[in-house]
Amino acid sequence: MADDLDLDDLDRADRAALKRTRAAATFLDEAFQVPGTNYRVGADPILSIVPVSGDVAGAILSMYIVGEAVRIGVPRKTLAQMVVNISIDTASGSIPVLGTIADAAFKANRRNVELIEEYLAGE
Repeated sequence: MADDLDLDDLDRADRAALKRTRAAATFLDEAFQVPGTNYRVGADPILSIVPVSGDVAGAILSMYIVGEAVRIGVPRKTLAQMVVNISIDTASGSIPVLGTIADAAFKANRRNVELIEEYLAGE
């Protein structure tokens, strides 16, 4: 997360969008704790257990964060990086068994929220 991001400096719409993207990233990447560990996974790697359609569903849900970034005014170069993150996540997640593990580790949605935070912090 952008260390110097002060939410009080953001306008109401950006603050609300950031809150929504953080919630979406948590749901998709970190909603559930793996029993017996401190590691968290979300709906995205769980969806990737279902071949092809699960990965596609995860990618579609991940695009919500990109849509919010567009509304905030994130630059095209950053939006492209966000789409690359989702593409890597989707492609790696499509590999049977190992892909689900890779999907749980990569956390594209958390990365994409961090890109939004960096933009809003002026980095």
